[in-house]
Amino acid sequence: MDYTLANEILDKLKNRELHEYTVTKESFYAFREALVKRPDFKHFRGTAYHGGRVVYTYIETARS
Repeated sequence: MDYTLANEILDKLKNRELHEYTVTKESFYAFREALVKRPDFKHFRGTAYHGGRVVYTYIETARS
């Protein structure tokens, strides 16, 4: 996964085109790099699962 693809996915989550997106262990660091550079990064919630899988969703209220 590259930076551009990660941003496209994050935009789709924000625009509600996707309800959630699963990131694999292998793609996690590339995805996270794009995520933390976004001004709305606190609106994304990642839930970690066994095996290194993380499911991201977009939430209306920024987390603290």
